Amino acid sequence: MALVADSGNHPPLRVMALHALLYCERLFYLEEVEEIRVADANVYAGRRLHLERVSLDDETPELRSFDVSSETWGLIGKVDAVRKRDGAWVAYEHKKGRCRRGDDKEPLAWPSDRIQAIAYAVLVEEQLGEPVRQARIRYHADNVTVLIDVDDSARHDLRDAIERAHVLRDSTERPPITENERLCVKCSLAVVCLPEEERLVNAGGAEVEPPRLFPSNRERQTLHVASPKARIGRRAESLLVETEDGRQKIPIEQIDSILIHGYGQLTTQALHLCARRGVAVSWLTFGGRFVAGTSASPGRVQQRIRQYRALTDEAVRLNLSRRTVHAKIESQIRYLLRASRGNATCRQTVQEPINRIREVLPKLEKASSAGSLRGLEGIAAKAYFAALPRLLSARVDARLAPNGRSKHPPEDRFNALLSFGYGMLFSLVHRTLLGVGLEPALGFFHQPRSSAPPLALDVVELFRVPLVDMPVVGSVNRNQWNPDDDFVVAGRQVWLSDDGRKKAIRLFEERLNEAYRHPFTGQSMSYARIVELEARLLEKEWTGAPGLYARLRMR
Repeated sequence: MALVADSGNHPPLRVMALHALLYCERLFYLEEVEEIRVADANVYAGRRLHLERVSLDDETPELRSFDVSSETWGLIGKVDAVRKRDGAWVAYEHKKGRCRRGDDKEPLAWPSDRIQAIAYAVLVEEQLGEPVRQARIRYHADNVTVLIDVDDSARHDLRDAIERAHVLRDSTERPPITENERLCVKCSLAVVCLPEEERLVNAGGAEVEPPRLFPSNRERQTLHVASPKARIGRRAESLLVETEDGRQKIPIEQIDSILIHGYGQLTTQALHLCARRGVAVSWLTFGGRFVAGTSASPGRVQQRIRQYRALTDEAVRLNLSRRTVHAKIESQIRYLLRASRGNATCRQTVQEPINRIREVLPKLEKASSAGSLRGLEGIAAKAYFAALPRLLSARVDARLAPNGRSKHPPEDRFNALLSFGYGMLFSLVHRTLLGVGLEPALGFFHQPRSSAPPLALDVVELFRVPLVDMPVVGSVNRNQWNPDDDFVVAGRQVWLSDDGRKKAIRLFEERLNEAYRHPFTGQSMSYARIVELEARLLEKEWTGAPGLYARLRMR
């Protein structure tokens, strides 16, 4: 009896998608519905295996690595190899890892590998017009081959898998995380799914092993182009950066994003390479104001639909706004206390602003609107910026001390440093949100009154103190800035000079690479990774695990 699946009006499924489905339904959904795919070291190793190690024996005939498809089954894929054994065709799959073991230790196929091999067998059968009654899976780590019968039972299983895939494709909700924690350890999309963070919530305060699936450090670095006459071109899979000082060739796999400060030029060929390799590009003015940026994650329609549905709910917006403001204000208080610790004179001068800020905290829970929260945030900010100058050492040049907070434009050297730092922070958050698939224009706290996307402004609030304020105050106290050489004063406006911008960029990047223990996960990671983690935790507010976002606090 021939059993086939009705593909209906569904687009064809990749056979590899069925492999993901049987491995973890959340993985299937992320890859096939939301089109989020991450090729990690294991994936690349598997690809090399298929290219280099598909060797069976000297029997003939043989077909290797060829495309197969079927409108009847609604499947497409590329089978590793097909060979004739005893006059019948056999489909082969090659796996880098180990096989499954039965009760008596006999080698078995993993369910995901089995359904993949069955799918390739039925596609080869249809393509060649000859029966394929067996598939074989070679597990190279164990050096064993597992035989799969392609019978009616196998075809039933294939049909059920395809039908389940269609159901998930039509759904707008992500499936829950898998109950099998071991599957997450080797999953390339663990950094997107964050299963361990959800398990921490579900544990309800019970002692669990801290998650370590989210990477602690940056795998690549940001390329800052600050020279006004810079030109970024392309040479093969590398970027070629030309400045007045010479030419530098940088492999694209070493870069996660590019920040062009001022008027540097980027060729179309280089932009195409960046887009293909997921490298976001941002343009900032010389003063640090964000101008524009490219997206490293096109599509992601389902993610944006869920985000829109959540952030059109006033209760959700107010809850997120309240938690964001609370986190920001609490970090301000803790920083002022930390910076004045051990200095009685300094503590005395900042105590009054600290008290004013503390008076705001209990009022946040009673705020009934975002407007009320913005008013309370403004009161705290005024007291905070009044206290910042009191953290500066008496040895600091008076020209580096601020007089309140001035933004557009900055009117003193200290505010020029803050504005430039906030600009780089905004660019980091903006490209991070795009990278994780969120729409920066759909926010919850800030109003869309300018060209700055509200959601980016919302998330920035969590990181102003640790990533900009603290490094700036510390660097000023260490006398790292020259009031004459590092700044340009034009009337009431003050900007960073070329040398000053380079120092500020270095200060910001060094801070991003510093490690900090996240208060919720307990994992020590770089600040750059914490920004990404908070963006992903924000998305979980409307994808099944609310309450994780904005727990970040300064110690």
